[in-house]
Order: sequence, then structure tokens, then C-alpha cells
Amino acid sequence: MSLFRKFFGTSSEEEDNDKKQEVKSPYSPDTTLPIDEQFTFNFKGNGGKFIYCENLDEIAENFENILAENDWFECNAQCFDNRLLYLLNDNKLTHDNSSTPVFFLSSCENLIADEGSILFSSNQFKHFKPNELPTNMIVFATTSQIVNSKSDGLRRIKSTHEKNYPSNITTIKYFEEVKEQDFLHYGSCHKNLYLLLLEDL
Repeated sequence: MSLFRKFFGTSSEEEDNDKKQEVKSPYSPDTTLPIDEQFTFNFKGNGGKFIYCENLDEIAENFENILAENDWFECNAQCFDNRLLYLLNDNKLTHDNSSTPVFFLSSCENLIADEGSILFSSNQFKHFKPNELPTNMIVFATTSQIVNSKSDGLRRIKSTHEKNYPSNITTIKYFEEVKEQDFLHYGSCHKNLYLLLLEDL
């Protein structure tokens, strides 16, 4: 023990705790938060719009509210997931992928809690890169798709798609346009993204 510690009684454990408190940003969420709250905190911090739904009726209702808010009725949409086409058909929206779509409707692979991002693959995007898809996106997901980290999401993709492992795996993290580009945003594209999250746990 050093002379300084003898006089002032500072233990190495207390010093370690002080260092941890200094390093932690005041804006970072409490790591003891439940995983769904951690995702919500980080997702909203990235500029995402989050709508919690308890059942499929609320999904349909909130989908219509998004259309009304943005005046997206009577427009063309893009969607590669046949399970979601009923939302477009019920609202008489065309989904002819040959014309220029106003928004992209999609499911996703997983929701990443520690960075508030959404993990996609070729199951949702086909061969397209995020910047080749519309800026406006509406994503349907369930609470059971929330995982702690990107590596957890990749593991889940591997276990879910053992035979037909998807390609084009990517995450979208930024949901509002950045006024001043910095190195953290380099090479990434932003999306005006609404997340319809269905409680299934």
C-alpha cells in the first residue's frame, strides 16, 4: 500500500469504482434496465419513432395513423414480405416494385438493445443495400426479437436459418438526418423509421 493510501485510506476497490463512474457517460442508459427498456432508450436516442402495440388490431390502427400523419394514402409502397401485404391492401396502397415507392414496409431479423439498432438480412432487403431503399420505412417487429447485442442477433440468425443462411446482413442505426457529418456516421445512411412493436411475450 502506498503512503498516500495509508494516510487517506483510499482502497484500490474505491479507486476502481471512481474510475468506472468517471468513464460512464451521463447520457448512457442504466445497464440494469430490462432489455426492452434499454432498446427503447437507445432507439429513441438514435431518432427512431417507436409505437408499442398489444395486438394486431393496434398494429393496423397505428399503421393507418402513420399513413395519415405523413399523407401516404394513395401512394406506392415497397414490401418484400408477403405476410405484411395485407396492411397495404387494406389501405388500398399499391406495391408495384417497378415504380418509385414512397415508403418501405418490412419485418426485421432482430432489435439490438445495446445500440438501439435494427438488424436486417436478405430475407427483408433481398439484394438491395439500405441506401437503395426508400428513406421512409415502417418496420414490424415483436418483443421476442429484442436481443442484447449484435453478436446475439447474428447467433439467433444462425440458429433460426440453419440451412438457408441469409446474406446481405446489415443494421440500421441512424433514424434522423445528421446536420454535421462526423466519422461515426461515415458510410451510413439515415432512415425516417417507424417501429411497430408487437408484444408477444
